[in-house]
Amino acid sequence: MLKMKFTIITLFEEALRPYLETSMMWKAAEKGIVEFDFVNLRDFGIGPHKSVDDTPYGGGDGMLLRCEPVYAAIESVIDKAGAEVRKSEVILPTPDGEIWSQALARQFAGVDAPDTSAEAIEKSIAKKVPESSVDDSRTIDDVKHYIILCPHYEGYDTRILDIVDYQISLGKYVLTGGELPALIMIDSIVRLLPGVLGGNSSALQESFSEGDNIEYPQYTKPADFRGKKVPEVLLSGDHGKVAKWRKAHEKLVK
Repeated sequence: MLKMKFTIITLFEEALRPYLETSMMWKAAEKGIVEFDFVNLRDFGIGPHKSVDDTPYGGGDGMLLRCEPVYAAIESVIDKAGAEVRKSEVILPTPDGEIWSQALARQFAGVDAPDTSAEAIEKSIAKKVPESSVDDSRTIDDVKHYIILCPHYEGYDTRILDIVDYQISLGKYVLTGGELPALIMIDSIVRLLPGVLGGNSSALQESFSEGDNIEYPQYTKPADFRGKKVPEVLLSGDHGKVAKWRKAHEKLVK
């Protein structure tokens, strides 16, 4: 069975747990599809006060994460990784990184880009898959292990990049820490894993499945709300026509 493990190195574990222990992330963990682990960077701090930061050489405002505690924390996690983990890869949320996208989420999840042709969507609409279905054909050797380092303060000593595999940015803005980017990346990856969303087409028919597409309009009961009616084609039961209508009503990000 495919399994993924995230080890999050952070100073604020309490900011992460509520989300990861709720809804689909909790379900994925309960099914054994994903595992979440937390490491307190302060445990690797320097001196009696367990310091993890210091002022930048050359002057300037703010504090930078020091190399020593970061290296020690990451190396400790890698050393403790089980034999089933073939490689531990380190992710650093940073404004200087590659912009996060659905394509990157699929890459990190290890899943192929979906076939979003009308024919494929028609088949997925008609096919029912139990919510608990999981691809059990994979072995324990397929464990993927990502270590996410959550930076804080003004930034980090640039030498930290030498122990990082991926630098990821969420966009052209700055946050106070790496916890929110960590949650966003984890959510977008985990939801793509087989058995998490349950539906056969849940991760097939959605925004950005083709790069810049926005999902078609959707409706639920009632069929007529204050004179605003659901398009007849969606009530027809004709999966082919429904698939073509949905494809025709997708939008592109401008």
